[in-house]
Amino acid sequence: MDEARWTRIFEDKAKKMRKQDSWQLEFDEDIVPNRPNYGWKQCVRNTCARFKCTSCGRGWSSNRVMVLFHMQLRNMRGTIKIRPLYQKCKNCSEGPMEKPSIETGSIYVLMENLVEKIREKCYHENTGPKFRHFKSYDGNNPHEPAHCQGCKLGICKRS
Repeated sequence: MDEARWTRIFEDKAKKMRKQDSWQLEFDEDIVPNRPNYGWKQCVRNTCARFKCTSCGRGWSSNRVMVLFHMQLRNMRGTIKIRPLYQKCKNCSEGPMEKPSIETGSIYVLMENLVEKIREKCYHENTGPKFRHFKSYDGNNPHEPAHCQGCKLGICKRS
């Protein structure tokens, strides 16, 4: 996961927010869906990504990749914890859950939608319906809840 790229894109999109507040991104594998710490807000977004199995080398793409965000603004300092959720190879019964590889264009869409949610949840602004959709991958593979970490955690809407 290229954290510097995510941060750069977020900083570009965050220019729409109050400039006196500073925000930082943190990748955190331990944040739990629907259980943000006291004073934190949650946002869940869907995107597309590619995966590669570390056991058999099989690659696949998915249009149902969930990304969990927990955010907090306190004393003019904002923190956003990010957890992209994994998927498992359908060919390897004992293979591990694999990290998604999310393309730059999809990160732009994620960050733009995240900034809108921050403005709503942390600044109580009415931003209106501006949800942007990511460009999805072509493919006819059905979503497989048994191989989706988002489904297992109860936040994927296809489970």
